[in-house]
Amino acid sequence: MMRFDRVTPHIGALVSGADLTRPLSEQEVAEFEQALATHGVLFFRDQNLTPAQQRDFAAAFGPLHGHPAYATVDGIPEVTILESTAERPTLIEQWHSDMTFREEPPLGTLLLARVVPETGGDTQWASMTAAFAALSDTMQSFLSSLTAIHDFSYGFKESLAAPGGRERLADAVAAHPPVSHPVVVRHPVSGDRGLYVNSLFTTHIEGMKPRESRALLDFLFSHVREPEFVCRFRWTPGAIAFWDNRHTQHKPVNDYFPAHRLMHRITIHGSRPSA
Repeated sequence: MMRFDRVTPHIGALVSGADLTRPLSEQEVAEFEQALATHGVLFFRDQNLTPAQQRDFAAAFGPLHGHPAYATVDGIPEVTILESTAERPTLIEQWHSDMTFREEPPLGTLLLARVVPETGGDTQWASMTAAFAALSDTMQSFLSSLTAIHDFSYGFKESLAAPGGRERLADAVAAHPPVSHPVVVRHPVSGDRGLYVNSLFTTHIEGMKPRESRALLDFLFSHVREPEFVCRFRWTPGAIAFWDNRHTQHKPVNDYFPAHRLMHRITIHGSRPSA
């Protein structure tokens, strides 16, 4: 029998009694979907899945897609490789939701730890539902009328500026022009409203002057990382985080260089965010 133990009052649950190496029943899929909507991110320990098993588990929740900027596992293109070494450290250090530069961003993401540093390398998650609920009624009403632009090129500006980066990512840039999403979206399962702007991909709020947009976004980017909305997970080999990309943000803690860190990630296709 599966058990979901809360990590914090607003976000995160540690799952026990689950064997992710075998096919899920319809009842188990429904239970996971409800838990994901309730807790935002689910954590598992000692799930030593093969890439194929990781793919099959994620596929129970919807179609899968890769990422235009990262390498994938041989023969299993749905599994993206996230690797940081002394020679090539990760460049992602900001709070974000995955791939909001798409018209239909991921429903969720499944991240499996393969190699982790002896210390450091944790990941933090924040509840956008709790962050929105903590705002005043006046601010909630104002934000609910706004839309914002999300841009692949903005999020990967460091990679594009690196030697050969613009050539390597030319196809990805062409395939992902800037898109518009509501600043506040409604979760399709829980019905709750949550903030939907992030410092990695959101460039500006539509219909505002640049200074106005910058001031409001800076406030929101600071607000969403308040400690009461956040949980933190210590990675161990075989650990998994499965998060709801629609109402959470996350941030890697890059305090482990030059140690080696290797993760396998899968994203589950979602739908266009709805106000």
